[in-house]
Amino acid sequence: MTNPIPDDYPKLTPALCVDGASDAIEFYTAVFGANERLRLEEAGKVGHAELELDGSLIMISDEYPEIGVVGPKALGGTAVSLNVYVEDVDAAFAAALAAGATELRPVTEQFYGDRAGMFLDPWGHRWGVASRIEDVDAEELARRAAEAMSGD
Repeated sequence: MTNPIPDDYPKLTPALCVDGASDAIEFYTAVFGANERLRLEEAGKVGHAELELDGSLIMISDEYPEIGVVGPKALGGTAVSLNVYVEDVDAAFAAALAAGATELRPVTEQFYGDRAGMFLDPWGHRWGVASRIEDVDAEELARRAAEAMSGD
């Protein structure tokens, strides 16, 4: 019997649409160390590609406006952020900026135990990148969150 949830796919997989999927695949491979496991092309466009990222999966395609498949730039922005834990947030963030990303929030230490920053990739997708630097228990997290929200 066929498994309705394939063993080699996570239950939730983001699918990104970009104007320039081949370049985006190179960017995500360089910045995040993703491995390309599948690419289907037709007429010089990427119809579907899959990138593995330490047990996670990202699907990518070029835009196909004739069927309503467009990226964030065509829509005037995105309401979605993708968040990735990496071994070295500073190195990943610097690699993203060097490859054409735009800094949205610099990498800094956060009250919840991460060193994190956020950038906009060249195709309009917003990425949060982080490395855990401290394990914070629930009680301490609540205390720190209240302090951070109070503005003191």
